[in-house]
Amino acid sequence: MKVVIKEVSKQFGDTPTLRNISLEIADQELFFLLGPSGCGKTTLLRTIAGFYPPDKGEVRFGDRLMNDVPPHQRNTGMVFQNYALWPHMSVEQNVSYGLEVRDVSAADLKRRVGEALEIVRMQQYARRTPNQLSGGQQQRVALARALVIKPDVLLLDEPLSNLDAQLRLEMREEIRRIHAETRITMVYVTHDQKEALSLADRLAVMRAGRIEQLGDPRTVYRTPVNPFVAEFIGETNWVPGTTKGVGEGMVVAETELGMIQGAPNLRISEGVAAQVGFRPEAVRFGAGPVNSWPAVVEQASYLGEIEQYHLRLTPTLVVKAFEQNAETIRKVGQAVEVHVRPQDVFVLAGAVEPAPGSKKRA
Repeated sequence: MKVVIKEVSKQFGDTPTLRNISLEIADQELFFLLGPSGCGKTTLLRTIAGFYPPDKGEVRFGDRLMNDVPPHQRNTGMVFQNYALWPHMSVEQNVSYGLEVRDVSAADLKRRVGEALEIVRMQQYARRTPNQLSGGQQQRVALARALVIKPDVLLLDEPLSNLDAQLRLEMREEIRRIHAETRITMVYVTHDQKEALSLADRLAVMRAGRIEQLGDPRTVYRTPVNPFVAEFIGETNWVPGTTKGVGEGMVVAETELGMIQGAPNLRISEGVAAQVGFRPEAVRFGAGPVNSWPAVVEQASYLGEIEQYHLRLTPTLVVKAFEQNAETIRKVGQAVEVHVRPQDVFVLAGAVEPAPGSKKRA
């Protein structure tokens, strides 16, 4: 089912929560709404569900206008952050509840509950109650309860936020598998960048009720449209500068590190103040043909799969660098040479705004 949001606005009291939002979610797409707390992502999800009517604009499922359609008539499934399972009911009873209120026949109900539990791999736990299940198992039951009604659109509101790190990783893979099997259109709200990057077909980064950038995860991560998106979607090193050359295949900025070459197809004018950004994993050890600088190791941290460094490039500039499966152990105080490829550099207009919960990085 395709979901179309057209110029939707929503306000609570004097506070605008959604500001003229427009986007299309394709049929069978796994689409993410990503952003910090208060950005409007959950309000948009609940507007799609029908819990909040839009003050302005349209919500359509396919060609059908849904503005005045109540939630129970939209054929959407909802998976909440806190699972919302009935504690006095068994797994089987929790999953069957949505079918019972739809007056499904007993034979059809039993078949569909079995199919839903099979999809989430919870058949053997059908007679247990929620308090006999782990957090990950409870989340699977919540998914089965949403899937059993065969929704046109499945809505997920931060469904993994209550799980520990290892369970979150496992459930990400389960959600990916379930989507591949069912091909239901899914709209998934999260503030977790890794969840969005690893699962989404496409995602929208939101801030203050607006969509800042819309695209596939790789495009948004590698070519953010502004410093806010760059900061929110991943760690970024920043070097202030001024654009000196903007050509068909290259952007050149003058900075305290000298001239830095950036990637092509960047829409920025010549002679303007800019922020030159590159990810920690883009920093490569050894001299390069361009964007190459001497550095001193100020801090080194072993994190298992990666070695993390803080490198001082100038008296006022320290950048972060990641090296995967490092063969050379670099000591604090050691002099090194590093470089960043032009295709790994983005040059953006505007001031850097630290992502919520993080510190501004150099």
